[in-house]
Amino acid sequence: MPIFVNPFQKHDVSDFPDTYVPLAHAERHPSVVAAHKNVDIVKDEAPFGSPTRAASDNKYSAHTIEGLIAEIDLDIAASGHDTSYDRKSKVINKAIMDIGMGWYQWQLFVLCGFGWLADNLVLQVVALTLPSLTSEFGPTSTQVRYTTCSIFVGLCVGASFWGIASDIIGRRLAFNTTLFLAGVFGLAVGGGPSWIGVCGLYAALGVGVGGNLPVDGALFLEFLPQASQSLLTLLSVWWPVGQLIGSLIAWGFLINYACDPTLLSCNVTAPGEACCHKDQNMGWRYLNIVTGAIIFLMFIARFFFFHLFESPKYLLSRGRQAEAVATVHGIAYKNKRKTWLSEEILNAVGGDPEVVSNVKLSVIDIIKRFFSKFSGDRIGPLFATKRIGTMTSLVWFCWATIGMGYPLFNAFLPQYLQNAGKDVPPTPNHIVYRNYAITSIVGVPGSFIAAYTVDVKYIGRKYTIAVSTLITGILLFLFTLSSEPNYQLIFSSLEAFFQNVMYGVLYAYTPEVFPAPNRGTGTGIASCLNRITGLCAPIVAVHAGNVNPNAPVYASGALIIAAFLAMCLFPIETRGKQSL
Repeated sequence: MPIFVNPFQKHDVSDFPDTYVPLAHAERHPSVVAAHKNVDIVKDEAPFGSPTRAASDNKYSAHTIEGLIAEIDLDIAASGHDTSYDRKSKVINKAIMDIGMGWYQWQLFVLCGFGWLADNLVLQVVALTLPSLTSEFGPTSTQVRYTTCSIFVGLCVGASFWGIASDIIGRRLAFNTTLFLAGVFGLAVGGGPSWIGVCGLYAALGVGVGGNLPVDGALFLEFLPQASQSLLTLLSVWWPVGQLIGSLIAWGFLINYACDPTLLSCNVTAPGEACCHKDQNMGWRYLNIVTGAIIFLMFIARFFFFHLFESPKYLLSRGRQAEAVATVHGIAYKNKRKTWLSEEILNAVGGDPEVVSNVKLSVIDIIKRFFSKFSGDRIGPLFATKRIGTMTSLVWFCWATIGMGYPLFNAFLPQYLQNAGKDVPPTPNHIVYRNYAITSIVGVPGSFIAAYTVDVKYIGRKYTIAVSTLITGILLFLFTLSSEPNYQLIFSSLEAFFQNVMYGVLYAYTPEVFPAPNRGTGTGIASCLNRITGLCAPIVAVHAGNVNPNAPVYASGALIIAAFLAMCLFPIETRGKQSL
């Protein structure tokens, strides 16, 4: 096997020998077989799942075309989309489910995890860079927070652009390009000539890294068997790893190659006064260069060392049906399994592409489908009943409040640990970045604790997220009571732990509470609200910080407590239950 793979290689079924097995002899997923056996049949004309169909009727068994068509009819009825593309894409879903979870998906889990890691790594590096930008370029400790605003602008643009672009140019190209751009501009930030220049480079970096979550999440989901789709939430464990890596790198560079505010003769809070020469303040540049290099190495691992198959659903949407079938055979080959999928089966279920006109989607169709998630027809069912409507409103409120509350504290934590803007002596760099690294380390287990407690009897999702959110809010207020470094370390570390529990449950809980046909709409709007309020956080931090250095932390604590109050009203508990 070659060390380097051709990332643009196209495949044919013949590239993967010994993977095809006829449907009649295929190993179907146990849940599919059970669904066919558990129906009571007397009449051939009755639809799949009907109590009038006899279990003994082999014509509609799990190993016949008629039985497969019946499965697809049931799925189509639930989704509301009935085109040749939709029918064939659901056949591909069935084929991937029957192949099951294997080596290919686990490799993809790691490579998609790079995107989650890079997202939080960049956010932490921006936070860690702020004190050095103040020393070198002269913005005040509050003005420099607009740097965070620039990265959030890039993140919002990147998430919107790459979400649509991946449907047009393909998942594979978008998957690799996002990390490439993040790596290139991450390296470039290290050479920023001025504060405005650094902000511009961070915005460009945000455009690249902002596409990671929507593109990587969509790609991973499309290769996951339905029975393993809960693994999508497990990707969130990569987030605290990004923070940990950033804090450890900063600890090394920023205590040895940065201006220490306790040793400066000028006032670091005075507007326009640069306290430090570039040659004395190279730590933040080294930090960004190393971070950019790490992200670029992750791009190289994706692009050259792992052969990513193009998404079969994307290929199907572009009329490349033979390649879509070959991709599924490629997954079976990598996982050492077999598949029953063929072009003949796709045509039997969805029609021949030379006869049916709605197999290939145009660019306009793709864009319409993307924005149809946010149409009244898609949002309406989220408020179909009082219970579902209440749940939808409360979940969106939590994502919005946490979206602002989280960066109000975490995006400026190095400044708070340094006591920037307060009438007390600044804390030395070696203590600030040591404490920040310890905080990051303590926070990592939170995601794993969340994954365990959500399935514990009498605790579940609701109690885990509510208790962890309440404790997070209380700890934020307690953090402001003293400027003593060890006191701050205790409460920032505890806050990081419970905050990761909160976020871990929120990522898992949110998609579970929305009805399946409208799940993408519900989670998409929640994510959008989270980014928009996150963009507003630096503006609040600048103006509130001018009044009182602790004001942004007070605002963060209040927003988190508001989210807790909303969580207390959640009407749905999903522990031990199937998704709606």
